[in-house]
Amino acid sequence: MRCPTTRACFVSIRSFSSSNLLPALAGHEPNDLLNEVRLLSSRGQLHQALSLFYNSSPQLHSLQTYATLFHECARHGYLQRGLRLHDFMLAHFPSCTSDPFVTNHLINMYSKCGYLQYAHQLFDAMPKRNVVSWTALVSGYAQCGRGVESFRLFSDMLAERDCRPNDFAFTSVLSSCDYLCGKQLHALVLKMGLGASVYVTNSLITMYSKGYKVKEAWTLFKSLSCWSQVSWNSMIAGFQLAKLGMHAIGVFVKMHHEGIGFNRATLLSVFSSLCGSNGIDINLGLKFCFQVYCLSVKTGFISEVEVATAFMKAYSELGGDVSEFYHLFLETSCQDIIFWTSMITALAEPDPAKAFFLYRQLLQEGLTPDLYTFSIVLKACAGFVTEQHALAIHSQVIKAGFEDETVLRNALIHAYARCGSIALSKKVFEEMGCRDLVSWNSMLKAYGLHGKAKEALQLFPQMDLKPDTATFVALLSACSHSGMVEEGLRIFDSMFKDHSIIPQLDHYACMVDILGRAGRIVEAEELIRRMPMEPDSVVWSALLGSCRKHGETQLAKTAVSKLKQMEPENSLGYVQMSNIYSSGGRFNEAGTIRKEMDGSGVRKEPGLSWIEVGNQVHEFASGGRHHPQREAICIKLQGLIGQLKEIGYVPEISLALHDIEEEHKQEQLFHHSEKMALVFAVMNEGKLHGGGNVIRIMKNIRICIDCHNFMKLASGFLQKEIIVRDLNRFHHFKDNICSCNDYW
Repeated sequence: MRCPTTRACFVSIRSFSSSNLLPALAGHEPNDLLNEVRLLSSRGQLHQALSLFYNSSPQLHSLQTYATLFHECARHGYLQRGLRLHDFMLAHFPSCTSDPFVTNHLINMYSKCGYLQYAHQLFDAMPKRNVVSWTALVSGYAQCGRGVESFRLFSDMLAERDCRPNDFAFTSVLSSCDYLCGKQLHALVLKMGLGASVYVTNSLITMYSKGYKVKEAWTLFKSLSCWSQVSWNSMIAGFQLAKLGMHAIGVFVKMHHEGIGFNRATLLSVFSSLCGSNGIDINLGLKFCFQVYCLSVKTGFISEVEVATAFMKAYSELGGDVSEFYHLFLETSCQDIIFWTSMITALAEPDPAKAFFLYRQLLQEGLTPDLYTFSIVLKACAGFVTEQHALAIHSQVIKAGFEDETVLRNALIHAYARCGSIALSKKVFEEMGCRDLVSWNSMLKAYGLHGKAKEALQLFPQMDLKPDTATFVALLSACSHSGMVEEGLRIFDSMFKDHSIIPQLDHYACMVDILGRAGRIVEAEELIRRMPMEPDSVVWSALLGSCRKHGETQLAKTAVSKLKQMEPENSLGYVQMSNIYSSGGRFNEAGTIRKEMDGSGVRKEPGLSWIEVGNQVHEFASGGRHHPQREAICIKLQGLIGQLKEIGYVPEISLALHDIEEEHKQEQLFHHSEKMALVFAVMNEGKLHGGGNVIRIMKNIRICIDCHNFMKLASGFLQKEIIVRDLNRFHHFKDNICSCNDYW
């Protein structure tokens, strides 16, 4: 976060008027002000507490009062108010700066607000530090995800005399360290006799779970003589992280039978355990999901937006009908802005159109969207073909007075980029007065998504904040999409060397992709072998894609085998292996793979494309099935294909089914969904956004080689820019050239 430090950035003291409170304090002692400030703060009225403080006599200001206000600023994340209060203290009570009690509160406030550089400066300037000083800074680095610095600082703390780390110091450093460091800390915990501490043990359980060492976490959990609510929550979350959904459910059931009360964190982990590849039987999962929902209603937790959202996400992923839980919620008493926002959140990614429909309904109900509602609706807008919906919400954000909210500007950067308008994303970013880490990461990711790796690498040095793991995922992805291998290697090596960030699975997956795409498959394989953690399905998928591109059959078999073990219901391994065989002319082997896939009950995700004409989104499947104008589209498409053939278009038939005649292979390729969508757009160019000069198409899978060649030639022949958003990136086709330079 870019945070101004001059007094000019602060609100005028006179704006905090509390004349109605001052008479009550006239002639009173400092403790009276302190008690009043504490009372207001406990009620969540920090604004009034600060107003009272600034307008009271400086003689009433005490160290405890300053500490109380700094603590509240830290608790609520109010950095600007904390900066102003610190500035006021330096001007009116400079002797406070030498007091460790107040300085510790300042370190805690700046750390909690992510302003670690200044927190560390205060820490370094302290003539004498105590365990609270060290722990506040260790905790700050841990909470900002900077585990290496947190662990290093904790190690320095051990060397200090009379500064024995307490339970909180251990729980803080354990929350962000990796498995190897965690093991060392575990040994130290036992050596110092803190093994019986429930707080430390709970942190160890979480640490082992995050490191995918769930067996060790379970052993620790069973060793506890007394299980607290946090212990149960840690173990449930551990099984959820390890994708052992049934185990997580089993622990929750036992917890409930033991009479241990659950909280919001419990429910979030339980509902998350029902999502994704967690080995849950669908029917059993739906039944259990509804039972936990009933408990949520009974205890009132369902009124919290995160819990309601988690329930609806789990329910929909298990195959529950959206309309069903819509009616379920209509029967509850939580039909407020939280309810509507929860519904929209659950639908934002899987069904943006329904999410947007619910947003319009929300407005019709007379409810006023808040900041969180707008951010979720913008997330839904990112799923549309064009930027029209995002522009409409942007105007409403301005009208509602949220224009300068960093969270919403970040959401706009993401939405515009996902809708194909990198120019609008850049405009929002450049107009931001205060950017946080998400702002920078969003812009870097946007550049990468559109194949603008050079722009991303030019932007990175301009960051005035310390990058995090997401920053490097964005940079490495950008390099991957643009074939910038040496730059990618340099960035990967700099993560720990220059930024003390330990590469995670996502970073290794990007590197495997970078090396593999460039044909350096042996190096990619070697990198997988040297990974300090087990490769996941994303890593193997990246390697498989590279094998597909370069015809590496033997290594592809290994990757497919791993994918089948990890995600037996995923068609990717079967399809890619079949394509590799087909490309090499080994049609019998390709047929065997297809038969194996059918025998396993695995179904390939059908290729779909969407295009927006007027205010209506049209969906196309291969062959244009179910579209009312299919016949007219096919006739128009045949004409366009003939014209493109005259200027060099040659159908890429190597990936078509091998057991059909060649003319049928061509016909199969000609009717791919994106070609149908393009022709339909040409037929209705007068209704397209921007007068039809730009045609935007969205796909749910990667664009094939044949369609890529087709779009390049069509862009020149039709004299239009064609933007195709596929599963991985954007392709901007213009004047017979694609922005990816045929590297995708």
